[in-house]
Formats: sequence, C-alpha cells, structure tokens
Amino acid sequence: MLSQQKKNLAVTLLALAASVSAGAGPAAAAPAAPSAHTAASHARISTAFTLPGERVYPEGIAADPRTGAVYVGSYADGTVYRALPGRSRAEVFLPAGTDGRRTANGLRVDGRGRLWVTDSTAGVTVYDTRSGTRLARFDVPGTGPRFVNDLTITPDGTAYLTDSIRAVVYRVTRAQLATGGGVLQPAYDLTPTLTRLPDRRFSLNGITADPRGRYLLTVDMVAGELFRIDLCSGAITRVALEGGNLRNGDGIDLAADGTLRVVHNTTNTLTRWRTNGDGTRARLTRTVTDPSLQIPTTLAHTRGRTLVVRSQFDRGGPAGNNGDPTAFTIAEVRGL
Repeated sequence: MLSQQKKNLAVTLLALAASVSAGAGPAAAAPAAPSAHTAASHARISTAFTLPGERVYPEGIAADPRTGAVYVGSYADGTVYRALPGRSRAEVFLPAGTDGRRTANGLRVDGRGRLWVTDSTAGVTVYDTRSGTRLARFDVPGTGPRFVNDLTITPDGTAYLTDSIRAVVYRVTRAQLATGGGVLQPAYDLTPTLTRLPDRRFSLNGITADPRGRYLLTVDMVAGELFRIDLCSGAITRVALEGGNLRNGDGIDLAADGTLRVVHNTTNTLTRWRTNGDGTRARLTRTVTDPSLQIPTTLAHTRGRTLVVRSQFDRGGPAGNNGDPTAFTIAEVRGL
C-alpha cells in the first residue's frame, strides 16, 4: 500500500502498481504461469458479507477464533467493522476517526481477544473486542515518512508490524502492551537485505508468524520476494521460492500445517504455497486468478474457509464514490 495523506494519494493500489512496474519489471504479470499442479481450477468464490457505506475501500481483516466474529478495516477513513457469525451484513464497531485514526490497514485479534489496528500514518492501537475500549496505543516517533502496514502476533503475545516505506519491522512486547502505550521502535531492518531496485519507494507488506513462534515471514511486494526472520538469532534470509514469485504480494497467512496463503492485489490473484519444516523454502501449489476478487488486499483463513478483502481500489480509492452503498464486500473462497 502507499499513502502519507489519504486525500492526496487516493488511488492507493493503482499508484503502487505503477511504481512496482517501474521498479521491478513486469510486476503486473501473474505471479506464475499455472502448471498442471497449480491450475486455477474449481475455486468457489462467493460473498461472505457486505460492508455498509459508500466509501469503505476495505484493507485489513482479522478473525476472532474464540467468537467467530470477523473485523474489517477501512482504508478510506479508519472505520472498523464487525461481522458476527451468521450475519450477511457487518456493523460499525469503531467509527471513522476513532482515536484520530485515518486508516485501518493491518488487523489482528490476539489470544486474549484484543483487537490490534494499524494506522499507516501513525502506528497501532489495541482495543477490547467486547467493549471497544482502547487498551493501548503505540506510534512511530518523529515526522518522517512511514507507512505502518500489516502485523502479526506470535504465540507469546508479541506483535510485529511492517513499515512499507522504512523497510523495518517494529515490535511490541507483552510488557510494553501492559504499560498502555509508547513509541514503535524497529526490531529488524531489512533494508540491507532487500533487492536493490531503481526508484524503489515501497517494500515490506504482509507479515505472518510461524505458529510455533520460531520465525516470521514477510513479503517484499515490489521484488516479489519472501523473507524469513529468525526470532532466536535475528538472522534475516530470503526464502527459496519454487514455481513462482510474490510480486504484488499483500496479505499473507501461514497455517499450522505449513500452508502459506498469499494475496496478490492488482492481479486479482491468490496463491497457496507449501513451506518446509523451518520456513526456509516454499513451493507453489495453487494459483487462483479471478476478477471477482476486485483488487484483494489480504485474507483470513478461519473455520475451514478463506475470507478475502475486496478493496476495489481501482474505483478511485478513498476519493472515489460509485454510488452503490452495498458495493463493498468480503469474499469467501473455498478450495484455496
């Protein structure tokens, strides 16, 4: 994603696609040409629920495994929506501008039922999912460019967040969370490891944690590469990708069985990868490309189904308006 001021950079993903194409060659191409074992066949795509509002432009999603509730964030104004089990329409959980939030990008529900919401221009805020009460807030210090994008939470309760402009990963520990807030400090700087590309302005996007807490995986959306961060040694290495790449890679999710699911935004593509035991290699096993994904930005795999955010940023981003109050939806994908 990209933006410093949402009004000035309304067409978020389309502008990013242009920068990717300029900096990394044919980035708008599909992640990989499907082969016999990666054919995009028989995936079932439907609508899970709708989001109220004419300018939602959703970006992030999080599922609460304890309750079945699903939370979705609006890139346009920072609204956070909640879809309850069995409901076909979400409701507003946190109104636009809550706690000064301009955007709602990365969302996660941790093991204690707390909802984490990133604001690309500021940092991350943590809420009680029962009452909506703010529990903590952490901001990037200073006034320099930043884009706090996605986050993940390890089994010990530590949160890790990507910054797409600074190419760093921030960390918030359980002890820091207990203080109620503070500043975000980089835990890992991937700048020296990234592939050097001309006119690069953006880099890290989606991030996910090994369910056993050994490492993180984060995607360089411009070069299409995946990086592994060892949480014990701090070593940062490229993951060996077999059968494709992660260009336009946005949200990613690593399951306990080693399945890695990836959203490729501007190509309307989802991919599934099989990782090895230590996350150093990943092999492409499935590719699904369908225009009905409507510029997907991220996903949540929960209760046997994959929920995918249809951002529809190609309609004009936060400054656009198609006049249809039911136009914004979350997709359900079976067979990914």
